[in-house]
Amino acid sequence: MNFGIIGTGMIARIHASAISAIAGSRLHSVCNHRLAGAANLAADYQIPAFDDLQRFLSDPSLDIVTICTPSGAHFEPALAALAAGKHVICEKPLEVTTARVDRMIAAAEASGKTLASVLNRRFTPAMAAFKQAVDACRFGRLTSASCYVKWFRDQAYYDSAPWRGTWALDGGGVLMNQAIHAIDALLLLAGPAVSVQALTACLAHRDIEVEDHGMALVGFANGACGVIEGSTCAWSATGHPARVQLAGTEGSVFMADESFEVWDFKTGIPEDAGIRASLLQGAATGLGANHPSAIGHLQHQRNFEEIIAAIRDGREPETAAREARKAIALIEAIYESARHGGRTVELPW
Repeated sequence: MNFGIIGTGMIARIHASAISAIAGSRLHSVCNHRLAGAANLAADYQIPAFDDLQRFLSDPSLDIVTICTPSGAHFEPALAALAAGKHVICEKPLEVTTARVDRMIAAAEASGKTLASVLNRRFTPAMAAFKQAVDACRFGRLTSASCYVKWFRDQAYYDSAPWRGTWALDGGGVLMNQAIHAIDALLLLAGPAVSVQALTACLAHRDIEVEDHGMALVGFANGACGVIEGSTCAWSATGHPARVQLAGTEGSVFMADESFEVWDFKTGIPEDAGIRASLLQGAATGLGANHPSAIGHLQHQRNFEEIIAAIRDGREPETAAREARKAIALIEAIYESARHGGRTVELPW
């Protein structure tokens, strides 16, 4: 497929690297509201640069676009691209409210094109092994399901762009921005959440509208209970890994980034030895924990490849818009609870 990128900030370069690594696909063009920003990225790949979205989208050889604008600015370019007959992949979160996501889903259905999100942390060997254990019911009755993202962002990070730390364009703080991958993993593994009680605060940064630390008690449809905790004020010289932890009456697994701190089941199977040998490594250095650029492109590449395969197979991709909506809905409920002093908020499922 011929890919185009809308928005050419830091994450766009990771998209460009991922696209370039996909056999049979290529980066075809880029678009940014400032032509200079688009031209800098375009020069590296010797491709056209645009500052006019409609001219960019009018190219009939452009098949699919990835959107790398600020989180709260995904809506308009996504609708424009779908109307122009292009498939669309949005960086996380898909958008910052479920109301906007629902309108994007409706537009995708009307156009007959695919709308998907970047949920790239799903595409690791550790997540595959974790999900297989869940699907095989190895945990017995699931009793505990939690995730923890204790990262660090300095003040310069929030000062680096006027949209950072705003409700309108960041959609929230650490929970919507940094912790969303862990929250997505938690829902993928533990199933839908049905209730939250939350507390959020801005503890270590100035001149931002959103939380830099947040916590929620979560009830799941299967009866499990858990905790979600996110922070961008947890200093570490190397960065803490993002953790997703499940425990039940017959097993426990604690994942830290791309490895496991715990892989422990009452009833073993032959595959456990291989998982322990290759993935049971203790706490790993946090991917992007202290700086957002400290990630590679491989997970994005796998994410994009799965979406391409889904388009060619005529099915929904694993990170389709409806799937991406789940974490956004949970985070919205967390924010609603926090605004009302930790009141219990129930979620439909």
